[in-house]
Amino acid sequence: MEFIEYIKTGFHSTFIVDDRYKLFLEGLGNTVYIAIFATIIGVIIGSISAIVGFYVKTTGKLKPIGWIINIYVIVIRGTPLLIQLLITYFIIFSSSDNAIMIAIIAFGLNSGAYVCEVIRAGILSVDKGQGEAGASLGLNLYQIMRFIQLPQAIKNILPALGNEFINIVKETSVAGYIAIVDLTKAGDIVRSQTFDPYFSLLSVAGIYLIIVSGLSFALKKWEKRLSVSDRS
Repeated sequence: MEFIEYIKTGFHSTFIVDDRYKLFLEGLGNTVYIAIFATIIGVIIGSISAIVGFYVKTTGKLKPIGWIINIYVIVIRGTPLLIQLLITYFIIFSSSDNAIMIAIIAFGLNSGAYVCEVIRAGILSVDKGQGEAGASLGLNLYQIMRFIQLPQAIKNILPALGNEFINIVKETSVAGYIAIVDLTKAGDIVRSQTFDPYFSLLSVAGIYLIIVSGLSFALKKWEKRLSVSDRS
């Protein structure tokens, strides 16, 4: 009975008093907003980087650009996301007060490095013989990439891109370091008001768990459909 009473009291003080549920809704909205647009930016940057990098490796041209791409991937994958976020906010965009947009850029740049490697692996997973067959038919490198390699690579990496979105949703939990009320920050603000770290923080963890579990379930369903279409 005491546990049930604690749940009732904790729920009331965490969500009902002073309309604190609105703070959680605001945080959840910011989390989803940042995750969606950061993923879009990451896919764009990663796709361009992977395709250009593959072109450089295949033709031996534009080597300086290839070096820049490699440095970008190494630096981003080799440094903590939180440090990248702080550098973007306090150094690169120190004159801007649009913290959400800065977070989107920081998370997008971070995602782009990982997406680049995913797409690069997807391109390399396509049998070289198919590219050679396309060349024997008179297709140039651009046509081979567009009509043969990319369509197959994209289908192979779609599940990995779905996982990248899920990862970004979780990674946005550090956005509060730059004065953004994301889901984690909302829980921490309520914790400081209720002096109850258990209910507010466990509630945030539960919300993340529901979101990630739902996205993972949808992703698995998607993967099954892709595997069925491959067999058919």
